[in-house]
Amino acid sequence: MRLSKRSLRLLLATVMVLSSLTVTVGYVQSERTNDQVTGDPAVEQAFRSGDRDAVVGPRNATTIVATDSNAFVSDESDAPRAMAELAAFGPDGSVRYYQNDHTRYWDVDPVAGTEATVEFVYADHLDAEECDGSVCTRNGVERVNLTTGERTDVFSRITAGKHSTRWHDADRIDEHRLLVADIAEDRAFIVNTTTGLIEWSWEAQSAFTVESGGPFPDDWTHINDVEHVEIGGEEAVMVSLRNQDQVAFVDMDGELMVNWTLGADGDHATLYEQHNPDFIPAERGGPTLLVADSENGRVVEYQREGGEWVTSWSWADQRVQWPRDADRLPNGHTLITDSNGDRVVEVNSAGDIVWSASVGFPYESERLGTGDESQTGESAASLGLTSREPDPAEASLFERASNALPPSIQNGIAYVFPRWVGLLEGIALLALVGALLGWATLEYRWTDRRLAFRSPIRIRRK
Repeated sequence: MRLSKRSLRLLLATVMVLSSLTVTVGYVQSERTNDQVTGDPAVEQAFRSGDRDAVVGPRNATTIVATDSNAFVSDESDAPRAMAELAAFGPDGSVRYYQNDHTRYWDVDPVAGTEATVEFVYADHLDAEECDGSVCTRNGVERVNLTTGERTDVFSRITAGKHSTRWHDADRIDEHRLLVADIAEDRAFIVNTTTGLIEWSWEAQSAFTVESGGPFPDDWTHINDVEHVEIGGEEAVMVSLRNQDQVAFVDMDGELMVNWTLGADGDHATLYEQHNPDFIPAERGGPTLLVADSENGRVVEYQREGGEWVTSWSWADQRVQWPRDADRLPNGHTLITDSNGDRVVEVNSAGDIVWSASVGFPYESERLGTGDESQTGESAASLGLTSREPDPAEASLFERASNALPPSIQNGIAYVFPRWVGLLEGIALLALVGALLGWATLEYRWTDRRLAFRSPIRIRRK
């Protein structure tokens, strides 16, 4: 049956009206005017109000969290997931420390020999007049005492551009030296923070082709993590090349240790745009790599066996989405930072969550008193940890529909759209756009008017 023009117009108008109503009702019923967090909003409310009552469960030490921001179009927003923050939860569950004056917060590490001092990596987007009329970013490392609030600049550099030039990690080697993951230049370097001189540098182009990974030179490797390690009694640098889906090791002569590489470009079954891998050495049950396997929506651990990397443990639940950090604690638990899940969770040896904090878009977290990252933790194999996978029977209709989408699309939607846009609202938005485009196309085909030009065009002067 062929519908008349009038019937088609009526059908399209109905779709547009129903879609608009669905989106409007979803927005109003949510009572949200910005991008709220998933889970209990008590933490974010305490950040805004300055309330110092307990907002998370008690722990035996302070937990510090650095948050990213999903404000990729504009940097000005007070939405919880758009507000970059550095916050610490005291042992009693209250907010012990809070700041939000940098554009982005990334890696945060405890300072050895102190009880309440941390170093963190930040990025500040600078005004045009500070960048000779162009766009630039100040990437740096800052130190803060969580008790006194005293802050000290450690090291910083200004880089051109913004979105793919922000440093994500710096690893303290000793009192004077920092190892830096330089996303802007696709390299890792060691800088002496006393002299300001770069003492060692490794360029990704020395070992990888520009056809690999992401677009060159805009966001080619996206080196998001580095770690100073020891392999076979020799110093080495571990590098996380996110866009190449692999963790690589480089000796101090700048040579890639090919046989130690975990993953391969496009091998998404092993790693898929990972973040913040931690190296656990042989004396603590390794060599092991504990990795936030971000686009695969899991935390995974690989054990070194017979010169190969073998999966030894993994963890995921229904809520986890784009995890970007995992630290093995000395008690055998694992502290996981779940970015698009808006939370930091501690899971025990059985894989059960024993502590959590709902925080907007967290990037990395640390438990003070446990060393830097997984520095005092043991491997999953030596601890006999139990892997955990989501139970499909526990998934809601929305979760089942979401899980049918590729991970990169799921995370893209969670990153871009505000939290009140659920499955129904998403379908309604697609239907609304489709109806608009369809109606415009039909009206163009139905019209008798045509736009035409005659040749040659003549211009006459009166």
